[in-house]
Amino acid sequence: MTIRILVADDHPIFRDGLVKSLEETGDFRVVATAASAEEAVLLADQKHPDIALLDLSMPGGGLSAVRKISAEGTVKHIAMLTVSEEDENVADALRFGAIAYILKGVSARELRNVLTGVAKGEPHVSPALASKVLTFMSQADQNKPASPVDDLTKREEDILRLVAKGLSNKEVAADLGLQEKTIKHYMTVIMGKLHARNRVEAALIAHKAWRDEE
Repeated sequence: MTIRILVADDHPIFRDGLVKSLEETGDFRVVATAASAEEAVLLADQKHPDIALLDLSMPGGGLSAVRKISAEGTVKHIAMLTVSEEDENVADALRFGAIAYILKGVSARELRNVLTGVAKGEPHVSPALASKVLTFMSQADQNKPASPVDDLTKREEDILRLVAKGLSNKEVAADLGLQEKTIKHYMTVIMGKLHARNRVEAALIAHKAWRDEE
């Protein structure tokens, strides 16, 4: 199955070369390219690709694009492709919803292999950054309540359970017979109640809370 991908990078030469490298085997189809965070968010909403591959330093900020795309649930998975090895950037990208953080300089073959895994929901962080990720994952937010899902209404819980299974807003809406914009509104409320920064973090909170209740 061909993996549909959105590529966002503000350097035309690099972006064009990246598109060619991804499409040359036939395993990927680039459905859109963007040169800014705003454009990436808009195209993600229009195209609903399997993966959004985002540059960190493009106009508007790659992290801003991650946060918005993740919150709207318009893409199945988000991956960063960047030169930045800063601890804070790695931590923020993962916290905001990316499941892969890839350093520019990887070979085209390695990048395709990583993105094939990302399309299946497999997280990836460049080996040189592994220790940074471990540090990030070990940090616990002391402000979160013991049972954060207790304040959710029945409808909110139904929606979060579907999101936690990996469904997009569109799929949740279809499952529950609601409009997609209604689900977006509910998710904003849910993330607020859970003190979650994005859909991924909300799903992780839900998984942990419901597992502890079993």
